[in-house]
Formats: sequence, C-alpha cells, structure tokens
Amino acid sequence: MSSWDSGPSGELAEESPAPVESVDRALRLLLYLRDHDSISVKEAAAHLGIAASTAHRLLSTLIRRKFIVQDFARRYRMGTALSIEDPGRVTGSMLVAAAEQPLAELQARVGETVQVMVLRGGNIRFLDGLEPEAVLRVSRRVDDEMPAFVSAGGKAILGRLSNQEVEEIYRRGLMAWPTRRVQTMQMLKRMLTQVRQRGYALSAEETEQGVAGVGVSVVGPDARPVGALTIAIPSARFRRALVPEYVAALQAAAQRVQDELFGSSSVRHS
Repeated sequence: MSSWDSGPSGELAEESPAPVESVDRALRLLLYLRDHDSISVKEAAAHLGIAASTAHRLLSTLIRRKFIVQDFARRYRMGTALSIEDPGRVTGSMLVAAAEQPLAELQARVGETVQVMVLRGGNIRFLDGLEPEAVLRVSRRVDDEMPAFVSAGGKAILGRLSNQEVEEIYRRGLMAWPTRRVQTMQMLKRMLTQVRQRGYALSAEETEQGVAGVGVSVVGPDARPVGALTIAIPSARFRRALVPEYVAALQAAAQRVQDELFGSSSVRHS
C-alpha cells in the first residue's frame, strides 16, 4: 500500500519522508512566508525543527535566487523570483503617476509643500511636488538632487535598507552639504536606527536653513523602498506636536501610492 492509500479506517496514512529533505524544507519555508509577512532565523528554525545555523544557510540560499529578501530589521520576506510584478521595475514616471492624486490630497490636508522622490546613488532626486498658496512656504523642487541623509524622505528610504547596504552606498564617504548634521557613518547608522524604530524620518534645517521636513517611504511588495513622500514646512511654522498628524497623513498617502502601483501585493502602512 502506498503512503497515500487508505487504511482500514478509511483515513489516509501518514505521508512518507521527502526524497530530498533540503528541497522540502525550502518549499515549506516559502509556503510559510506566503501566509506571513516576515520571518526571523529563529522562527524559521522552529518552524522546520532544525538548528538556527542550518536555517540561516537555507535562507541565504533562497536569497541568492531572489525567492526571499532580507529587510533592514534582518527579517526575511518573499522576494521577486515568483512574482509577476517586480518592484524594482518601478520607474520615476510610474511613481509620479501613482502619486499624483495622493499628493494633491495630502497637500490639501496639511496645507504645506509635499514632494515625491527617489534614491539615486547616495542622493535623492525630487520628482514632483505641490506647494500651498501661502506667502510663507517652501518652494517645491523638481529634478534637484541632494544627499539622501539630509532629507526626511532620503532618511526614510535609507532606513528601509540594511546597514551593510548603506555602507556600500557611501563607501567613498558622505558627501559634503552646507547644512548637514550627519558627519560620519557612525552618526548615520544611529540616526537610521531611530528612523526604523519610528517608521518615519525628520529633517530639521538639514536640507537648507529655515526648512523642516517629515518623510515616509513608499515600499514594494518585498518591503524594499521604491521612493518616499515628504512634507516640507517653514521652520517658523513647524511644531513638534503636529508630527503625529503629519505622519498619519503621509502614511495614508504612501499607502494609496503603493496600492496604485502594486494592488493587493501592497505592504500595509501601520
């Protein structure tokens, strides 16, 4: 009788061991990740009943083939190998189109200048933006670039990367900028730790004097950043007490952009 034949009671017999155990473990992990947002090495080991070192080797192999990715928190998520839509293929024009209506609604909600941007090397590039009619306002930027670590949006994007990736981006050192506060890689890592804990980033007169910013990242289905949205506020009008309101508005707008780009595969903003 085969392992799938019915026994005397009519129930199916227990499934026989997998012919290739390592393949079976990999498939079980992928099935687990299909139904869970992310997993740690410890959780993978417990799920499979194996040593953490063995689970780590298995996860590393899946990363090499892009079946999974490791995020900034060192957790593992589904990658793009089995996805029809690759978040890495999001172009600037696609992002601008997806952000057009969310940006308009965000600007109307907060009454300040709002921007959408992407990472280009160690810089961020401003793609589009809207500004209010108020006399005292921050002028929108289009096609301008500046170091990512001085902008709230740039910080939000970098915060979605691992420290190793950030080190590689700035392997030749941090670019000079007149109003920058981050001077060393150690300072940058400490700042990004705060960004990851908060889920948003702040910039206090780091892009230029008289301007404060709040930013959140726009991410793909694999939780990797594809861009960021920011609110730029004159420092004279900026109030820390309003940051939660700004963040909530930004997260709602970012969620709409992600839904437009990725549909049901969109990562949910908390």
